[in-house]
Amino acid sequence: MNESPTPPWPWTDGEALRFDHFMDRALHDPRRGYYARRIRGVGRGGDFTTTPMLSGALARAIAAWIVETGERQVIEIGPGEGRLAADVRKALPWWSRLRTKLHLVERSAPLREKQRALLGNKVTWHDTMEDALAACGQRAAIYSNELIDAFPVRRFRKSATGWQELYLFPGDPPREDWREADDLPDSTSFQQPHPAGQIIEVHDSVARWLSPESWPGTWQSGRMLVIDYGDTADRLHHRRPRGTLRAYLLQQRLEGPDAYRNPGRQDLTADVNFTDLEQWARPWAKGSRLITQRELLQPHVDPANPTDAAMVDPAGAGDAFKVLEIVTRTGS
Repeated sequence: MNESPTPPWPWTDGEALRFDHFMDRALHDPRRGYYARRIRGVGRGGDFTTTPMLSGALARAIAAWIVETGERQVIEIGPGEGRLAADVRKALPWWSRLRTKLHLVERSAPLREKQRALLGNKVTWHDTMEDALAACGQRAAIYSNELIDAFPVRRFRKSATGWQELYLFPGDPPREDWREADDLPDSTSFQQPHPAGQIIEVHDSVARWLSPESWPGTWQSGRMLVIDYGDTADRLHHRRPRGTLRAYLLQQRLEGPDAYRNPGRQDLTADVNFTDLEQWARPWAKGSRLITQRELLQPHVDPANPTDAAMVDPAGAGDAFKVLEIVTRTGS
């Protein structure tokens, strides 16, 4: 009797996966996910490069922000290889560095090893935000850089009668299956006047992560700085009929079916809807402020450094990256 062939990873039974479930396994599976296997892919010679690897201006800006908050407990979420944390600590004034305790939230074992090699015993590691906040007495300044874009997204396509949601069947590349959406997540993207055929992404996983039932419900005091590429809901998908999802492999940008190939071997990412982030934080936030990376970094740029200048270029990274500051209701 012939047995059916075992479906390729990340499928376990050959059935279609809703796209966010596919993306979650491809990126975050503890054994085969990209962030467990492809840590060598981060950096100049790897799959992608982050701002802290190019310029020290971001670390100087975050250090100044930490001093402004007055918080002594500081949490970085998703610290990558630890370069930003090391540079932020170095950029703090000596008197602030002595009293500041830095916590890193990281669940990738290979990345923790890289962070520990760089930072030694100068920081404390935690598996979750709940653990980190408990160690801080629920009072902390929190920051992240290019974190939200790594959360799984759901993909939707506007049809003549409503919205369809993307599922993938195993294959090389996986086969797209657009199904009528029976439930739409909470997102301001659905309120925009999209034409038929427009594809959008919704970070539904972030909505759950930022809900009062998650870690923000225990956070008593402080501010949060979220830095990532994206835009407001009314601008996010302008002239992007195929959405913002793409993959990166050895600095090469891949879109369409190529973005689904080789799960676990290439990065997957989508632009962030900052209007959604503000809306999802509203139940527990006292207030928020959205600015560009250019506005955050400008006071800390070295005019003699051409890389710093690129980080504030309004036609490039300066405006492509946004910065959302959120203050807790009981925070300062």
